[in-house]
Amino acid sequence: MTKTTTHDDWVLQAIKPRKIECIEAYFGGHGYVPHRHDTYAIGLTLAGVQSFRYRRSQRHSLPGTILVLHPDELHDGEAGTEAGFRYRMAYIEPSMIQQILGGKSLPFVEGGLSSDMRLRTALLPLLQAMDADIDPMEEDDALHDLAHALVAVAGQRRIRRYPDFIAVERARAYILDQLEQSITLDKLAEASGLDRWQLCRDFRTLYGTSPYRYLIMRRLDAVRRLMMSGQSIAESALSAGFFDQSHMARQFTSAYGVSPARWFRRIKHSR
Repeated sequence: MTKTTTHDDWVLQAIKPRKIECIEAYFGGHGYVPHRHDTYAIGLTLAGVQSFRYRRSQRHSLPGTILVLHPDELHDGEAGTEAGFRYRMAYIEPSMIQQILGGKSLPFVEGGLSSDMRLRTALLPLLQAMDADIDPMEEDDALHDLAHALVAVAGQRRIRRYPDFIAVERARAYILDQLEQSITLDKLAEASGLDRWQLCRDFRTLYGTSPYRYLIMRRLDAVRRLMMSGQSIAESALSAGFFDQSHMARQFTSAYGVSPARWFRRIKHSR
């Protein structure tokens, strides 16, 4: 793991090759400004009170409580007491959940907090392996159990029509193939075979975010890789398909709760 520190706060980031991103962190006060990303953020509070605003309400997670933040939902993070809080979190792409569920509506856990043992049982292998190798089949097994636990805990939601999983996958593949190019909704609809608004509806149902947000997040992934490879922030922004550095920086802060420069300083300091 790599350790990043700001005063008494710290973040450990798993660096072993794996399918999902995991962190462990401690914050003595304010952690992140309001932001949203297009992955599930599923984790466990280890110590202290982890307070965050989620879906227009203030939530408080105590040690042992599981957090399940749905993709594209605005949230922040801060300590609920002067003792601070410590937690571990796994960031799981909805596409991984859909590979298991095969086109069902993305599970939504109301309130963002749970004590369900099925979630805990599936989640712990993913979080406990942060500082060690994890067998690829063990990781797949845990992801499979976690996907079905999410469905069970979320309960059934009434669906008037099922989304077109194959068509939306064509659109997602087109985005990944054309990240650095100009992509319009018309081009995306043509690639998928759906009309514009059915594509938008089905994309949200399956992946929890809009096609545009998915595009932006994949470009931000590219920005982070390019910055770590030695490119400047401005060069990384242009190479990833953004108009300019300021455009990218606004999107970066919105997605991760910190500026690109601050994020890079944390990572650079840890190496």
